[in-house]
Amino acid sequence: MATSSDKHDVFLSFRGEDTRKNFVSHLYEALDKSGINTFKDDKKLEKGTSIPEELPKAIDESKFAIVVFSMNYATSGWCLDELVRIIEGKIQRDLTVVPIFYGVNRYEVGEQRKMFAEAFDKHEANVDREKVQIWRNALCRSGGML
Repeated sequence: MATSSDKHDVFLSFRGEDTRKNFVSHLYEALDKSGINTFKDDKKLEKGTSIPEELPKAIDESKFAIVVFSMNYATSGWCLDELVRIIEGKIQRDLTVVPIFYGVNRYEVGEQRKMFAEAFDKHEANVDREKVQIWRNALCRSGGML
């Protein structure tokens, strides 16, 4: 399915602690059985470090991105960095993005309500304000644009 310019058909963005061993593992297996080349990062991501080089590259080399929004998605700077890159891909090269709202709804995500509001309160105290605003903008877009 991936063309010569695309290394992956699909990039999966998800919060591992929420969905890795249940929903995402089943989704990945179904995609794989269907012959869909899917990038799923299984490495444990260390808190406080920046997104590894392989993730933006994998996003850029994918035709589709599936973003699994879950209760703790916004607590992860890694997930938010991925989301920013995915939104950039949608705008710049027409990356097809499929949102899945797992235990949350699009309004909680886009308007940063409930758990998303709590996550951003913590980010505001620990992360550069400009970066937090970039993350907020990506979530706003994802709630309404995707």
